[in-house]
Amino acid sequence: MEKADYASIAEDVYTFALSGDSLAAPVKEALQVIDDAFETWGQEHLSLSFNGGKDCTVLLHLVAASIGRRAKPDVSSAPLAAVYIPVPSPFPELEAFIGHAASAYQLDLFRCQPPTDSDFPVETVATPGASFAPVLERPNHVKGGEGMRLALEMYKNRFPQVEAILIGTRRGDPHGAQLGFRNPTDPAWPRFVRINPIINWAYADVWAYLRRFNVPYCGLYDEGYTSLGSTYNTHPNPALRSHTHCTCGKSPSTNGTAGPSASTSTSKHNGHAKPAKSTMNGTSSKPVAVLPEQFVVVNGGNNDATCIGDTTPHAPLPHRSMLMHLTDTDQMMCHADGPAAAGSESCTCPQRYRPAFELEDGSLERAGRAASAPMQPGASVVVAGATSI
Repeated sequence: MEKADYASIAEDVYTFALSGDSLAAPVKEALQVIDDAFETWGQEHLSLSFNGGKDCTVLLHLVAASIGRRAKPDVSSAPLAAVYIPVPSPFPELEAFIGHAASAYQLDLFRCQPPTDSDFPVETVATPGASFAPVLERPNHVKGGEGMRLALEMYKNRFPQVEAILIGTRRGDPHGAQLGFRNPTDPAWPRFVRINPIINWAYADVWAYLRRFNVPYCGLYDEGYTSLGSTYNTHPNPALRSHTHCTCGKSPSTNGTAGPSASTSTSKHNGHAKPAKSTMNGTSSKPVAVLPEQFVVVNGGNNDATCIGDTTPHAPLPHRSMLMHLTDTDQMMCHADGPAAAGSESCTCPQRYRPAFELEDGSLERAGRAASAPMQPGASVVVAGATSI
C-alpha cells in the first residue's frame, strides 16, 4: 500500500463534497463532523478507532482529508492516534491490512487487547428477535461488549489525554439506532466522547466512497465477506454466492473459449489490487434457490455446513420468523453444500462469491455472520447477527 498523501486526499475529497454527485451530501456531512471535532478537541486529544473494516477504512480516509486540509504547507503533521481492539481469532488477512494501513497513513496505532484469559466478548451480538424489534428498541436486544469496555479502560489508563474517539458506526449497527454525531460513553464505561461521522451512511454509500476514491481495503471483501468478525462466526455472504455451473475443471464454453473464473481473476477495484482466491474448501455444487428479500443464515461452524434455512431443495425459503430455533439433525432443516456422498456422480467444486460491493440489499450486510461461538454437532442453532465492520 502506497503512503497516503494527505494534501492530495484533502483536495480530492473536499472538491467532491461540493459536487452534484448523490454521495457528495453524506461526504460533506461527515467532513463537517470531523472538522468540528478537531476544532473542539484538537488532534492531541482525539483518537481513531480502527479495526480494518470497510466503515472505519472510509472514516480513516475522511479523517486524512480533514487533517490534510488543516495542515500547513511544508510542516509535517503529528501522527494521528488510533486504537485497535481485536476480536478473538481475527482473520490474518485483516490483521495484515491493519498493519499496512497504519503504515501508509502513518498512524500511531495502539493495539489494545483484553487479557487472553478474559471470558468477556469484545463483539456485540444481536440476540434472537432483534431484527423484529422496533428500531429504537434494538439496543435492548444485544449482548456482549464487556471485553470492549475493559479494552477501552486499558486505553484510557495508557492515554489519559484522549478525550474523544472517532468511530465508524452506522445507523444499522446494533447500537447505532439512537446515536447522533456525538455521544458520551455509557455510565460505568471509561469517559470518552464517541464521534460518529458516518452514522447516517448506508451500506451502498460506504462502497461508493471506497470505489470513487480508489481507497485500499481489506481483500476479504473481494471474496464475498460483507461483515467481518472472528474467524469462527464470519463467513462469506450467501447472497453473493456465484451460481455458475460447476464443470469439474472443464471449460463450460461450447466454443472452446473459457470464461473468467472468480478464483483466478485479478481484482482491480480495490486500491491495492490482489489476486482473488476461493474462500472455502472444495464442496459439491448443488442448485440453490434464489434468496428472497428475507432469510437467515444458519451456520454450523464449519465451511461445509453453511445453510440458508431451506427445508427441501428448491422449495421457497421460509420467512425469518420460522428460523429462530432449528436443529441440524440429519441436516433435515438445511439445504447444505456438503461434500459429495460416496459414489455420487457430482464432482467437488469450490464455492465462489462475488465481491461485497455487489450486494444490492444493504439489509443483508450481516447475512454471513453467525452466532458468537462455534456450534457443536447436533446443538440447537440460535440465529444472531453481529456488529458489522
